Amino acid sequence: MSQTSHGIGGLSYDAKKRPWPAEFNVFLALVILVAAFELVGRVFLGDSFLFNTRENVSGLFNEQRLQIIILQVSIVGIIAIGVTQVIICGGIDLSSGSIVGATAMIAMSFAQVATVNGNPNPKAMFIDYGWTDLPVIVPLLVAIGCGLVAGLINGLLIAYTRIPPFIATLGMMVTARGIAKWWSKGQPISFPTDSFAAIGRGLMPVVIFISLALLFQLILTYTKYGKHCYAIGSNEDAARMSGIKIANHKVLVYAIAGILASIAAVVLSSKNLTAQAGMGVMYELDAIAMAVIGGVSLSGGRGSIIGTVIGSLIFGVIISGFTFLRLDAYYQEMVKGVIIVGAVVLDQWRQRRRAIGA
Repeated sequence: MSQTSHGIGGLSYDAKKRPWPAEFNVFLALVILVAAFELVGRVFLGDSFLFNTRENVSGLFNEQRLQIIILQVSIVGIIAIGVTQVIICGGIDLSSGSIVGATAMIAMSFAQVATVNGNPNPKAMFIDYGWTDLPVIVPLLVAIGCGLVAGLINGLLIAYTRIPPFIATLGMMVTARGIAKWWSKGQPISFPTDSFAAIGRGLMPVVIFISLALLFQLILTYTKYGKHCYAIGSNEDAARMSGIKIANHKVLVYAIAGILASIAAVVLSSKNLTAQAGMGVMYELDAIAMAVIGGVSLSGGRGSIIGTVIGSLIFGVIISGFTFLRLDAYYQEMVKGVIIVGAVVLDQWRQRRRAIGA
């Protein structure tokens, strides 16, 4: 190979061509998107997307819109943190949205109060057993247990039966959604305790999302777990020959993804003060899209939590921007589809360039 292919002084081709982090391109796309909405708003609406234009409100930026953007993506973003790890490891997870629905129903049934306005709670599922007004740790542990079991089943099926991840998680998606509908015969479960409701109050979903994102970014970057994720996703055979226990690691990755989906379920049901069987529909696709837009390769081995967070912000800006421009909601779905396909096409193009430059 020539020096141009391998680089000079130990630098790779990619390092010479792109000295900045891969997430920089995703962040640049976010900035361009915000600028585009700002320009269109100024020209056609005479209003600003990003900045405050109301005289009776102090502050340079439109803080309310910024809060809405991050709140809109924080719950799905929690799921996307787990999905990112699965994809980096060379897998896929279609079950996370349904796990949210099932976990929300089950966890909320353990978080209900005994009385509402002095009368027995008409929607309390376990009032006859005295399982009401329980400490908040109980529904939290129940939720994490649900996510853990679902994730373990996914991981065990994929690792030890060699079922393709698409099929295994598709089966879990259907099963978990059925459990969500069966749990209360399709009826919503409401009236949680104040301590449970506090989990999703105000900007707490954002705090939880950012905290988990920072935690798992550090884990992926500096721990053996993270190095094994990238190694398996890059070349599973080589990872196996280097002594990595592939099956055990895949089970762990899917278990973590299930737990993160269950945390998202707790935050969502707490925020809405109710749980419904239809919660989390299509969340798995949005989470995958956030990861792909954030630079995670569907072929595995590349990506980061930081990129996924920026990808989630791009999603939030699109939703808020279309609302700002007073465009119908179905346009959002069309644009989402175009962006997802475009991100995958861009990823394939980058892989071909790497193969040529390698």
